Amino acid sequence: MKAGFLEKLIERLGRIGPEDVQNYFLRLAQEKGFLETVFNAIQEGIIVTDSKARITYLNYAACGVFGLEAGEAIGKRLDERIRGLDWESLTRSSGPVSHDMEIFYPQNRFINFYVVPLVMEQREPTVVPTGRDASGGIVAGNHGGGRRGSSAFAKAAADKPIPATAEEVGHVMILRDITESRRTAQQTIESERLNALRLLAAGVAHEIGNPLNSLHIHLQLMERSVQKLHDGEKAELEQSIDVARSEVNRLDSIVTQFLKAIRPSPPQLRPENVNTIVEEAVRFFAPELQDREIAVEQELRSDLPLLQLDRDQMKQAFYNVIKNSVEAMHRHGTLRIRTDLADTHVIVRFVDTGGGMSAENLSRVFEPYFTTKPTGSGLGLLIVRRIVREHGGELSIESSQGRGLTLTIRLPFIDKRIRMLEAGEARDQRPEDQKSVIG
Repeated sequence: MKAGFLEKLIERLGRIGPEDVQNYFLRLAQEKGFLETVFNAIQEGIIVTDSKARITYLNYAACGVFGLEAGEAIGKRLDERIRGLDWESLTRSSGPVSHDMEIFYPQNRFINFYVVPLVMEQREPTVVPTGRDASGGIVAGNHGGGRRGSSAFAKAAADKPIPATAEEVGHVMILRDITESRRTAQQTIESERLNALRLLAAGVAHEIGNPLNSLHIHLQLMERSVQKLHDGEKAELEQSIDVARSEVNRLDSIVTQFLKAIRPSPPQLRPENVNTIVEEAVRFFAPELQDREIAVEQELRSDLPLLQLDRDQMKQAFYNVIKNSVEAMHRHGTLRIRTDLADTHVIVRFVDTGGGMSAENLSRVFEPYFTTKPTGSGLGLLIVRRIVREHGGELSIESSQGRGLTLTIRLPFIDKRIRMLEAGEARDQRPEDQKSVIG
């Protein structure tokens, strides 16, 4: 709305007749409708609140960001409709505030809040001189349309200081989705960390590998010398050599697995049934699951398409996920594994009843060497995410302290069927799921 039109309307309030009031209101309604159309067309979210943090206006983009319905949100407190929003800290300053925040509903994304106070600035009273009307009667002077005191109009306090006579009547919040830029920055930092980790791993592996090779050679020489000894001494030394060789091989295997985790080979993709890989991973842990009295409930959808996967790498990813869940539950827990089908992805979801993770620890789960377990390496989930990403998939984790953890893997597939839904063909009914319980 043009400021000039509003000011002229305020100045003329005492002089306009009843027949003009309707025209002014129609024009105000047109201006309001035009502005709402513009605000609803832009991508940034806009929310306007009153002095008590109650929502007075929000556009379509703001509704989409927070999963709100405009009709239900109007008149409600903003901090009650948006979970986790610390409204007091955002509005404590008398000037504009810019703040970044991660939200998890209805989607996990990063939002930049730009909050500007909305103030009511007092204006000098407009005095209309006393005079006579056409019939000779007296027309009294008035102040701003016949009202006592001064008139006022609202404005956003952006960069200019708020006058001492101004009154804060609300706030304007502008929302900008910065998810892509934030994730790009995180991936850059993660890539730099992994590069540094690879250099360190190569150096450590080299320094450990050479002594291990030397030990292996000397053990072979010792074994040849032992053959010349008597039976009693020979048996004892052979046993010691076998123990030493076993430990050398174990250390060599640890170094090899570590290098595979940090410098993985490209996946060898073949058509695979993800349900079969899940079942094989669960069978591998069957003895430990029974020993800990942990039940595994599998709900595997039977009509999943074949995916282009590296069977061994994906099985390694499932191993790590199940191992983390088992160790988090200790004893007497339940691990639920479900596979499902979306439009473009196959979904594999692991839900455990363990102790869960705090928000602080959850934000660090993919950091190298970060672990909450006394004997953990801090590389398990890093390896899982690396494998999933190399298959073009996505990985997400949801958890809260004391309420277990949900890990979801989304793997892409190519649907070659031709859908004719727009021609009236009904979508295929979902077949019955396979359900089994282990433990």
